[in-house]
Amino acid sequence: MKKSILSITMAALLGLGVVSCREEKSEAEKAGEAVEEKMEETGDAMEDAADDTGDAMEDVAEETEDAMEETKEEM
Repeated sequence: MKKSILSITMAALLGLGVVSCREEKSEAEKAGEAVEEKMEETGDAMEDAADDTGDAMEDVAEETEDAMEETKEEM
């Protein structure tokens, strides 16, 4: 009788242990996906910032060129 109770208890504990490990893995996967998503958003933001910087540099170059031409004409 003791052996059967012990066997049933061990089987139940093993079953619970396997189920709890699966839940942790699922949560770890969710966390990994969240990190990946944030990295993609950060990469997109960096690309946008680089594009904005390039556009600003082009605008400044054009303004400088225009100013130089005006100065040349005044001379």
